[in-house]
Amino acid sequence: MYYIGIDIGSTGAKGVLYKDDIICREIMPTGWKPKETGRNLYYKLLNDSNISEKDIENVVVTGYGRVAVDFADKVVTEITCHAKGGYYLNNSVRTIIDIGGQDSKVISLDSNGQVKDFIMNDKCAAGTGKFLEVTINSLGASLDEIDEITEGVEPVKINSMCTVFAESEIISLISAGKNKEEVAMGVINAIAEQGKNLLKKIKVKDIVLFTGGLAKSSVIKDTLSKKINENIITSRDSLYAGAIGAAVIASEL
Repeated sequence: MYYIGIDIGSTGAKGVLYKDDIICREIMPTGWKPKETGRNLYYKLLNDSNISEKDIENVVVTGYGRVAVDFADKVVTEITCHAKGGYYLNNSVRTIIDIGGQDSKVISLDSNGQVKDFIMNDKCAAGTGKFLEVTINSLGASLDEIDEITEGVEPVKINSMCTVFAESEIISLISAGKNKEEVAMGVINAIAEQGKNLLKKIKVKDIVLFTGGLAKSSVIKDTLSKKINENIITSRDSLYAGAIGAAVIASEL
């Protein structure tokens, strides 16, 4: 039998088909209808893997849109699923920092992968993927370009972490003659500073795993590593950590 984990985030919905290992992974925009997105993701996993519903033993759903899904065998919190997923990706991990579309979180694990402590920054989008997306787009660049345009660039100081005020500040910096590469690196530096402040509120233990959509940026990872003076690792499946955790939990029901 197979197991499915679905993580419906604020901007992206991720799904994983699991049977002793990851069989298939999928992602699609969450959109305005998380219930419909969850169902579409479920069938996409089945279709892409050429299996039917009768082959699925359990489905576990997590993420902000988890309450909208009506076909889950169990609904589990993001903290529990990200902890399970991070430990699955590397069982030496003791600290996870996840920067998602609308929130950031830091999770401390024990040697068995159990959650020892956690903290979230979910009051606003400051320092999250949405903050990066809006500010980078205001520079006429895209998220796919950030590593290319910021590698080796010295950052300018970005004072505002409010998305709206930061956009205004960026316009002022460009008007003052700063180039977009310096400003983009300033945005990354501000996000890393926000991550550092969150990590300071919890006891950081090596190994630190970076998950969430921003984990695919090596510049963000390296900038954050320097700020906390710890080596931070990622995985090619960092983006799917929550869905992987949900799938593993589904296999344990």
